[in-house]
Order: sequence, then structure tokens, then C-alpha cells
Amino acid sequence: MVLVRHGQSEGNAAGIFTGWNDPGLSRRGFIEAECAARVIGNTRFDIAFTSCLTRAQETLRQILNEIGQNNVRTIQSANLNERHYGELTGITKQEARSLWGKDRVKAWQRSYVSAPPGGESLRDTLARVVPYYITAILPHLLRGENTIVVAHGNSLRALIMALEGIDRHRIATIDIPTSSVFSYQMNADGRSKKGYRCGWDI
Repeated sequence: MVLVRHGQSEGNAAGIFTGWNDPGLSRRGFIEAECAARVIGNTRFDIAFTSCLTRAQETLRQILNEIGQNNVRTIQSANLNERHYGELTGITKQEARSLWGKDRVKAWQRSYVSAPPGGESLRDTLARVVPYYITAILPHLLRGENTIVVAHGNSLRALIMALEGIDRHRIATIDIPTSSVFSYQMNADGRSKKGYRCGWDI
């Protein structure tokens, strides 16, 4: 299974809390998706999963186009969407710090249990991502199908937390840059064996 965070979006470029808002990729984001495709190389995929948000879908299409696999069956699900940022949605990180204070905003961004007003915590995000992984994605892996999942920083943090057994304290230190690539081999019992990771600095 290959996991990819989407390339830089227009929201990322502007320093905005994007969440469930739906900007597309920036020009850099398309380049980052091409870089991710080069890391993936000649892996042949049987199925692809992505969120219902444009930036993830555009990244997946760019990757599949670059590796010559445009015909791969693709499933979209809101369960893979970025976490909902509630009242932070659509404002810049600097504006958020001015309104709520640096420490509170940092806690909302990084901790496992803290949620912004009207939004989701990482724990809330995990509560929808992991059941979806178990019911929709894992069966394909257990059948030996190569699978690619293109999603978002926090939906992938939640999934990786479960796959690697990362505790709620250490997850606060883990960041997933745009276009990062993770690869896992799955045992017959559904447990994962870690593979490579690659993040890009373009």
C-alpha cells in the first residue's frame, strides 16, 4: 500500500487553514505530484482511493498519468477528507494566532484530543479514517492487490498512527509535508510492515 499526501494546494500556498474547503493544487503542487510519481516508479496498482476534495483527486490523477496507469479503478470517500477545522477554516495561521493565541492554535494543530471550535480533533479524524480503512481498503490488501491512497496531512496522520502503533504523545511530533510518499507491506494477518518514506523540498 502506498500513501501519498496531496501536493501543495492554493490554500497551503496562502498559509490558510483549508480543511474541507476545496481549492485545487497550486503550480508547485502539480510539480510535487510529479515528484511523488517518480518515487513510486513502476509499481502497478490494482485500485486507488482518495478523498472527495479536489487537491487530493488532482494529485492522484497526476500521479497515475505520470506512471501510465490512468485506467486504475478509483474510489472517492469523504472518510479520507482532511480534518474539519471548524472556525479556523478559511483564515490564515497568523490570523488564528491573533484571535486565539499561539499556544491554543498549536494545540489544535498538533495534539490528539484538542479540536478547534466547531471542528475535529485528530482523534475525531481517526474515528472515521480507521474504520473506513478496515472495511473498504484492507480487504483489497488482503487479496494481494497493490493499493494507492492519496489523502491529506491529518487523515494520513490518523491512518499512520494506527498502522504503526504510534501513541497520542508521539503523533504530536509527526508532520507530513505535501507530496510525501509512504509505502507499507501488509502481512497476511493485516498487520503492516513499514517501508520507505519520502518528503520533497522543491
